[in-house]
Amino acid sequence: MTRVAAIDCGTNSIRLLVADCDPATGELVDLDRRMTIVRLGQGVDRTGRLAPEALERTFAACREYAAVIKEHGAERLRFVATSASRDAENRDDFVRGVLDILGVEPEVITGGQEAEFSFTGATRELTGSDHLARPYLVVDIGGGSTEFVVGDDHVRAARSVDVGCVRMTERHLVQDGAVSDPPTAAQITAMRADIEAALDLAEQTVPLREARTLVGLAGSVTTVSAIAQELPAYDSAAIHHSRISRERVREITEWLLRSTHAERAAVPSMHPGRVDVIAAGALVLLSIMERIGAEEVVVSEHDILDGIAWSVA
Repeated sequence: MTRVAAIDCGTNSIRLLVADCDPATGELVDLDRRMTIVRLGQGVDRTGRLAPEALERTFAACREYAAVIKEHGAERLRFVATSASRDAENRDDFVRGVLDILGVEPEVITGGQEAEFSFTGATRELTGSDHLARPYLVVDIGGGSTEFVVGDDHVRAARSVDVGCVRMTERHLVQDGAVSDPPTAAQITAMRADIEAALDLAEQTVPLREARTLVGLAGSVTTVSAIAQELPAYDSAAIHHSRISRERVREITEWLLRSTHAERAAVPSMHPGRVDVIAAGALVLLSIMERIGAEEVVVSEHDILDGIAWSVA
């Protein structure tokens, strides 16, 4: 076993995994897995820059994670940064801050690399499964971007497009500095058109409709699963490899789009940091399922973070 640490810093959240990995057997044992909502991508779509307060929230989480990594004695650490830091003019400020705190330079990866990590993390334990048809379409709905990856044992095609729950919320659902509560029909129509255009773009290089199994990753998808199961609290074990039908996703999405902030916040499995962005994330998922004709989505708690860990091991 090799003890490794992996950090995935996205647009909405930063996550840490400390795990023991055995590449020979394909076994990965979690020692510590945690997530902090830092909203690093706050305003990036509008300003092109990382906000000072967003950077400080992210650095505070990094200081917490540094202590956890030291406590577990991880031999290696890899820090991967995705959409928000890829887009920002002042990403050097972010890089210097992370290097000072953790002693490693964050790798601002491309959308294609992000897709590779997501596919590995989501499918490594599915490969060879006789109850899930291949090829898989792995969809990672993040805060700023969504990754589409089609593959069997390995990636065949991948594409990242700039559609995510935070980006769609900020672009379409914010009015007079606040998220519409609930959004108007015109706002939803504009957001849906944006998502459909992104799917057109993804289909130029990724054969989405060839997939036999849709695997959904990240917080928007796992939260939809928790709502579908009416869980009394967020439960990773119940969510991992759950299957949610397209009709159930549609019901939940429609409810989220007509609900108020207070109604969404009252959902017991809802993370406070997702209350304002979950409707947009759910609409991205539903749009994908409708586009490819998927009857259900297989939800995975293993994603880019696990893929990063395997790359270190």
